[in-house]
Amino acid sequence: MKKLITLCMVMLCFALHAQNPVPKIGTIKGKVIDARTQETIPYATIVIKSKTDNKVLTGAISDDRGNFKIEKIPAGALIVDVQFIGYETITKEVTISNDTKTVSLGTISLAESATTLNEVEIVAERTTIEQKVDRKVITVGKDLVTSGPTAADIMNNLPSVNVDQQTGAISLRGNQNVRVMVDGKLSNIPTAQLLKQLPSNSIKKIELITNPSAKYNPEGMSGIINIVLHKNVNIGFNGNVNVGLTREREAKFNSSIDMNYRNGKFNIFGNYGNNISKNANEGNIFRVDENSQQIFSFLDNRKTHLFKVGVDVYLNEKNTVSFFTNQNISDSRTDGITDVFFNDSPQFNNFQDFLAKNDNLSSQYNFNYKYNIDDEGHNIELEVDYNVFDAEDNIDFQFSGANTFPNYIDETETDRERTTINLDYVRPMKNKAKLELGMEARLFNSNIDYLSSGFTLNEMGTLRRTPNTDFDYTRDIYSAYATYGKQFEKWSYQVGVRAESVQVDANALSREIETTDVSNIAFDNDYIQVYPSAFFTYSPSEKNSYQVSYSRRVDRPGIGQVNPIREWSTPLISSFGNINLEPQFTNSMEANYTRKLGNKGTITGGVFYRLIEDEINRAVFVDRTDINRLILTNDNFDNTTAYGVEVSSNFRPTSWWSFNASFDFFSQTQKGITESLNAPTDVATVDNIIRETVEVDNAAWNFRMFNNFKVSKKINLSAFGFYRGSVQGLQFEMEPMYFVNVGARYSFAEGNGTLSVNYNDIFNTMQFGFNGTRPFRQEGAFRWESNTVNVSISYRFGGGKYRAKSRKNRDNDEKSGSGGFL
Repeated sequence: MKKLITLCMVMLCFALHAQNPVPKIGTIKGKVIDARTQETIPYATIVIKSKTDNKVLTGAISDDRGNFKIEKIPAGALIVDVQFIGYETITKEVTISNDTKTVSLGTISLAESATTLNEVEIVAERTTIEQKVDRKVITVGKDLVTSGPTAADIMNNLPSVNVDQQTGAISLRGNQNVRVMVDGKLSNIPTAQLLKQLPSNSIKKIELITNPSAKYNPEGMSGIINIVLHKNVNIGFNGNVNVGLTREREAKFNSSIDMNYRNGKFNIFGNYGNNISKNANEGNIFRVDENSQQIFSFLDNRKTHLFKVGVDVYLNEKNTVSFFTNQNISDSRTDGITDVFFNDSPQFNNFQDFLAKNDNLSSQYNFNYKYNIDDEGHNIELEVDYNVFDAEDNIDFQFSGANTFPNYIDETETDRERTTINLDYVRPMKNKAKLELGMEARLFNSNIDYLSSGFTLNEMGTLRRTPNTDFDYTRDIYSAYATYGKQFEKWSYQVGVRAESVQVDANALSREIETTDVSNIAFDNDYIQVYPSAFFTYSPSEKNSYQVSYSRRVDRPGIGQVNPIREWSTPLISSFGNINLEPQFTNSMEANYTRKLGNKGTITGGVFYRLIEDEINRAVFVDRTDINRLILTNDNFDNTTAYGVEVSSNFRPTSWWSFNASFDFFSQTQKGITESLNAPTDVATVDNIIRETVEVDNAAWNFRMFNNFKVSKKINLSAFGFYRGSVQGLQFEMEPMYFVNVGARYSFAEGNGTLSVNYNDIFNTMQFGFNGTRPFRQEGAFRWESNTVNVSISYRFGGGKYRAKSRKNRDNDEKSGSGGFL
């Protein structure tokens, strides 16, 4: 098969460089299908040769619907070979002349060859990076999979992406306002939980869409990270099974199985994956002025299970109907200890123990219907996606020491629904132009019911029962978009606009337990926004490509940012949302350059600039009921700007060594509100509180390099290094951090099986260290189980010919048949 692929590439190269003085006046077109199933065969190779000397003149491949059209063919007697992996080659003889300039070969039926290929999907040995018109595409090779068993483990290997190993929060270009999708679809599962549940070897590629076009939902200030999973669309029964174990202090186990059966017009698939783990975290915060120390210790015990089942029905060449459902079950328990020591006044020491329990169920139901109006890509598609998320949280707080608070229990029930309806229309036009139109409705509702047996201090310093709160949040978005693109020989452009009508309604109803008084905080925000986008690409040669783009985006507050119910609490700090928070808008501009380094690799460089309106950022207040405590929340601030530069490359210096390396730098002026005390703690009063708007210039940079070493056909070694410079925030400055991972991979069973061993953070240097002056002088660090060893094994089974029948996935222009998670 490798020889065949190499031969095809050589023939295409001949086609690109061949010189022929004969007038190029001809056109040959046709369609390629499977002789047995009558289904189209995308990406079949069509080679045109001279009949006189068998010299290759030109060639092409069939599109997603099996169609091909080759223009500017020299006149004369020709041989046309139509071939595809696993099929017998069909040869046709045609003649191009002034009288017969266009030849239609009609429908060409390819019969399966006698030799069966037992391939589910070809996975590259090494990871590659490609800059496309509106995204950076990282094709995940076997080398990157060695980094770890889950998506969270490989994310830090990607250019411009960082994952907080303690919280699981993901950021792109230093900003956590990023949308994470799987196969172009959002999930109700929290992002940190989702990344830990996706097996790394189920990922085909990861798209970093830093400047999305008008066709995409405009949410996420720093862009979109889209995880594209492998699609198993082989005839017959096929599957994959994966098992992994990770350990430092606590054991972490994950496994998955992916099964697919396809025959004729039906494709049935099912998946199951789990992640069962214990995770230890610890940290400390030292307040300099009051000589106090906070010690944190947490043990998280999590069990998650994912199920997916679905079917694709290919009614005929024009109509495809698909349905799938995802079910995610999560059960977690966290034991936490927070001890506060006042070194100069030990009589004020206090201690908090808590046990947090969380059970949640996330369900997704997706229906898709696509109608191909003709064979030229003219189609209309309807997709309906419905998500339900139900969760129950129970946190039991126990206090001892000088703390005057009695023990209490917080209980929270969350019900969340999201419905998305898309209608898309695609119309190819003459001269390589394309028009796309669409409408979308996104209906979202979340209800959080909070009950507490706890107490709070009122302004008089006396205890009162914490009120129960019912928070209801609804956001309905109706939008329409239009994009138009056109290609020339060296130039291409795409312009578009998206218009959205947004209706937000939020109500927080609180009930006082002792007085039965009821208070209601309401917020509504209805607005219409227009989001334009424009992309221009210039490719003067095969080696060089230039791209500039512009888009307008929005970052709408999440539930955690607007929920006025207490999110979490320690003896000295509590976190609340801000129900009055409004969205922030971003105008983003980019310029990128890509250089192909022959057959050695590529290098990509780019710069970006953002103008951010009504920026959302952290606000820190002193708790008026206890001035030794802090309150964290969010607020809107004035406009600000951000800019940065990125350089990345994938390169193969030798036949046995290849690497991916990237460097990114970004700078942003951040604003926030903070409060501090101008008197010692033991005499401070509310009158001593100073409130100010703080502005800091945050300049940060990251460097990472992933190396793959090929020892033999079966053994590969890998090494990954990462360095993050210091990061200046509103409350503190994060200290620099670096770590090194190494791994090994062994292939067996004729390439169907893989055994991987990975040793992460081999020098045990990964930690979140910080120091700051607002609102108190403090320094500290948080650590987690980063110095881990992972052993995993995967095996694929089944057989059948690869046949890439596909349907479009909303939001990422990728085709999806089946398989994968979520």
